[in-house]
Amino acid sequence: MLAGAAILIIASSLWYTNVLVNQIAKEERNKVQLWAEAIQNKASLVSYTGDLFQKIAHEERNKIELWAQANHRAATSENKNDLTFFISILTSNTTIPVLVVDKDGNIVNTRNFELEPGIDTAQFFLDELEKMKVSDNAPIDLNYHVKGTVTKQTFYYKDSKIFSELKLVLDDLIESFISEIVINSAAVPVVYTDSTQTNVIEFGNLEGGSAGVGQDYLLATIDEMRLENDPIEVTINNQSVHYIFYKDSKLLQQLKYYPYFQILIITLFLLISYYLFSTSRKVEQNQVWVGMAKETAHQLGTPLSSLIAWVEYLKLKGVEDNIITELTKDISRLETITERFSKIGSIPKLDLENVNEVINHTVGYLKVRISKKVVVELESKGNVDVSAKLNPSLFSWVLENVIKNAVDAMKGEGKISICITDQSQFVYIDITDTGTGIAKGQQKTIFEPGFTTKQRGWGLGLSLVKRIIENYHEGKIFVKQSDKNGTTFRIVLNK
Repeated sequence: MLAGAAILIIASSLWYTNVLVNQIAKEERNKVQLWAEAIQNKASLVSYTGDLFQKIAHEERNKIELWAQANHRAATSENKNDLTFFISILTSNTTIPVLVVDKDGNIVNTRNFELEPGIDTAQFFLDELEKMKVSDNAPIDLNYHVKGTVTKQTFYYKDSKIFSELKLVLDDLIESFISEIVINSAAVPVVYTDSTQTNVIEFGNLEGGSAGVGQDYLLATIDEMRLENDPIEVTINNQSVHYIFYKDSKLLQQLKYYPYFQILIITLFLLISYYLFSTSRKVEQNQVWVGMAKETAHQLGTPLSSLIAWVEYLKLKGVEDNIITELTKDISRLETITERFSKIGSIPKLDLENVNEVINHTVGYLKVRISKKVVVELESKGNVDVSAKLNPSLFSWVLENVIKNAVDAMKGEGKISICITDQSQFVYIDITDTGTGIAKGQQKTIFEPGFTTKQRGWGLGLSLVKRIIENYHEGKIFVKQSDKNGTTFRIVLNK
């Protein structure tokens, strides 16, 4: 039931988290798309402004070419009416600065320059001439034929003041456009590049900020972004195509890993719950064990006292000695059993005992109480006595349970070998029978309370054995080997 509830909680949590992550991802991508469309619209505005400025520049050149032609006609025409017309054209240019230079490079005419008081006029025009020679505006050459003489003049010009100011506005607009790509990117990591997709113009919202970000890191980030989303193309001023690379925000990336983190937390919770439940169950089992053992010892105490009194009474009545002897042995056995049960639940006293003697005593007791067709042999490697810390009464109980189970496995006929091995820190006691063996799937469950293959019994024998060895003697007991030819139990005791 607990496992079913846990699975239901995990499934519900993962489903809801997945829905939430998908919704946030969809919303974030919609924001990025909306932002990208806004960027493209602004790029279109920038391009439109660039087109407009190109037209203005073209119109200004046409004006200068017309002005140069009018200047030529005015200088060569003999018709006064034409001269008036051309002079009107010449005077109409009030915005475009012009320098007229003769064939010797001398400045012969100027137009529309703002001169500050006190400056060297000649040097000023020479400086302006040098600037115009290297500008983007190509000069206009005209040849005059006056009275049979050919005179050459070159017209240099630059953008009008209002056009120059508008170009500055355009440059600021492009620069602010690039900044807004980063600032208004909805917290999404972005990298803005030129047409080569390798030269980074601007970037923002990257991990670690802008400090310490190298070219290799930016290129690696661009490759990562390219795998996630196609870059957005932006045409600036109808001249070049730039690219905007972007990827999911850090928050969305964290949310993608959140279900796995959630699974980990839920798993830990289940493990802790299972551990607490298992511990609680073991504590409850221990309490049942202790309560049952104490109650058994208490119940045995009253009839045992009565039996002792009856034996003394029979002695006085002159009953045969062999009867008295057998009754005394059975009473002694009951006293041992009572002592064993009384020690369950309390910490027994462990003394350094001779393991060989304890085993011999137990085997001697059992030999007359089991089938005559069962042979029990004891072997001590090295033929030496071995000592270990144990409680003789409880340890004998262990041996009795294991040997009785072996006898049952052999169906009252076979051989039981007990081998004692002395190691530097431990004593190994191997109990081998010639029974039918234990299935692999049962070799661990045989020590659990309630496990039994018999039609009668509670299945507490081996569970009690495991408790006595591991809890009281701090040792180990396990199935060392088992097949169709028999089973070997190994008991490990601390020396």
